Amino acid sequence: MAVTMAEITKLRKISGAGMMDCKNALTEANGDIDKAMEIIRKKGQAVAAKRSDREAAEGCVLAKTDGTFAAIIALKCETDFVAKNADFVALTQAILDAAVANKCQTLDEVKALPMGNGTVQDAVVDRSGITGEKMELDGYNFIEGAYTAIYNHQGKNALCTIAAFNKVADETVAHEIVMQIAAMNPIAIDEDGVSEEIKQREIQVAIDKTKAEQVQKAVEVALKKAGINPAHVDSEDHMESNMAKGWITAEDVAKAKEIIAKVSEEKAANLPAAMIENIAKGRLGKFLKEVCLLKQEDIMDPKKTVADVLKASDPELKVTAFKRFTLRAE
Repeated sequence: MAVTMAEITKLRKISGAGMMDCKNALTEANGDIDKAMEIIRKKGQAVAAKRSDREAAEGCVLAKTDGTFAAIIALKCETDFVAKNADFVALTQAILDAAVANKCQTLDEVKALPMGNGTVQDAVVDRSGITGEKMELDGYNFIEGAYTAIYNHQGKNALCTIAAFNKVADETVAHEIVMQIAAMNPIAIDEDGVSEEIKQREIQVAIDKTKAEQVQKAVEVALKKAGINPAHVDSEDHMESNMAKGWITAEDVAKAKEIIAKVSEEKAANLPAAMIENIAKGRLGKFLKEVCLLKQEDIMDPKKTVADVLKASDPELKVTAFKRFTLRAE
């Protein structure tokens, strides 16, 4: 049977599907709106199943606060074209609105929320059928506090941050903090928030790096004393290419290899443990300064730390929690 434009418009409004998809579904359903809606939903399920092995690397990331509760959510898709589509962004916003209104604690809770004629997850599947791309919800994070702030980096819906405070904060200061989190990607508020596992890992990395540097310095000194440029023999490839260029001889290479092996072994066996430990601790301190929010240099005034900014605003003001989510590899 022929379907009318009014019927197509009605189904399009309900489903969000394209005009031709609505027309075809109504034609197949003989004008029955409910059956047509089911046809569109099944198409979405089929697309989702067909593309389940595809990577959803693009998407829309949004953040929202109601004052004391803030959340971030990401709706992922396959292409930037779909990610920037107004209907896709609107769906992401609607899902986030529902999550914040219900103060959801987990992504599963978000997916189970009612939306339209089904659930949030159903709505995502339906949209997948409309666009023909794999879609999935990801990156749901929330925080609660006396006051919360949010930030959508450059308004591009790719990186969002949220932060909670122990009391109502000055809006400018709160905004600066969530911008700081976006720019500098801290892993904890302060040193207490950094796990012992991470600290021990960084200490070991620092020890290994320091030992390697001390050995390398000793090797370079020995090579220079022997009249060999360390840069000419710092790898097998360089040795071969520099011999071909006539910069060093085969005898130089043989001598360099002997020096490198001997000095490396002797220096590694006689490294002062106390010195290595002190240098490693210094490097750990630098690492903690870089990854702890309160220790970081303020992005607006590098002469101050974030802790200084908070104290200047209100001596009692504290950041109690923060979350950050981005679609981009860093």
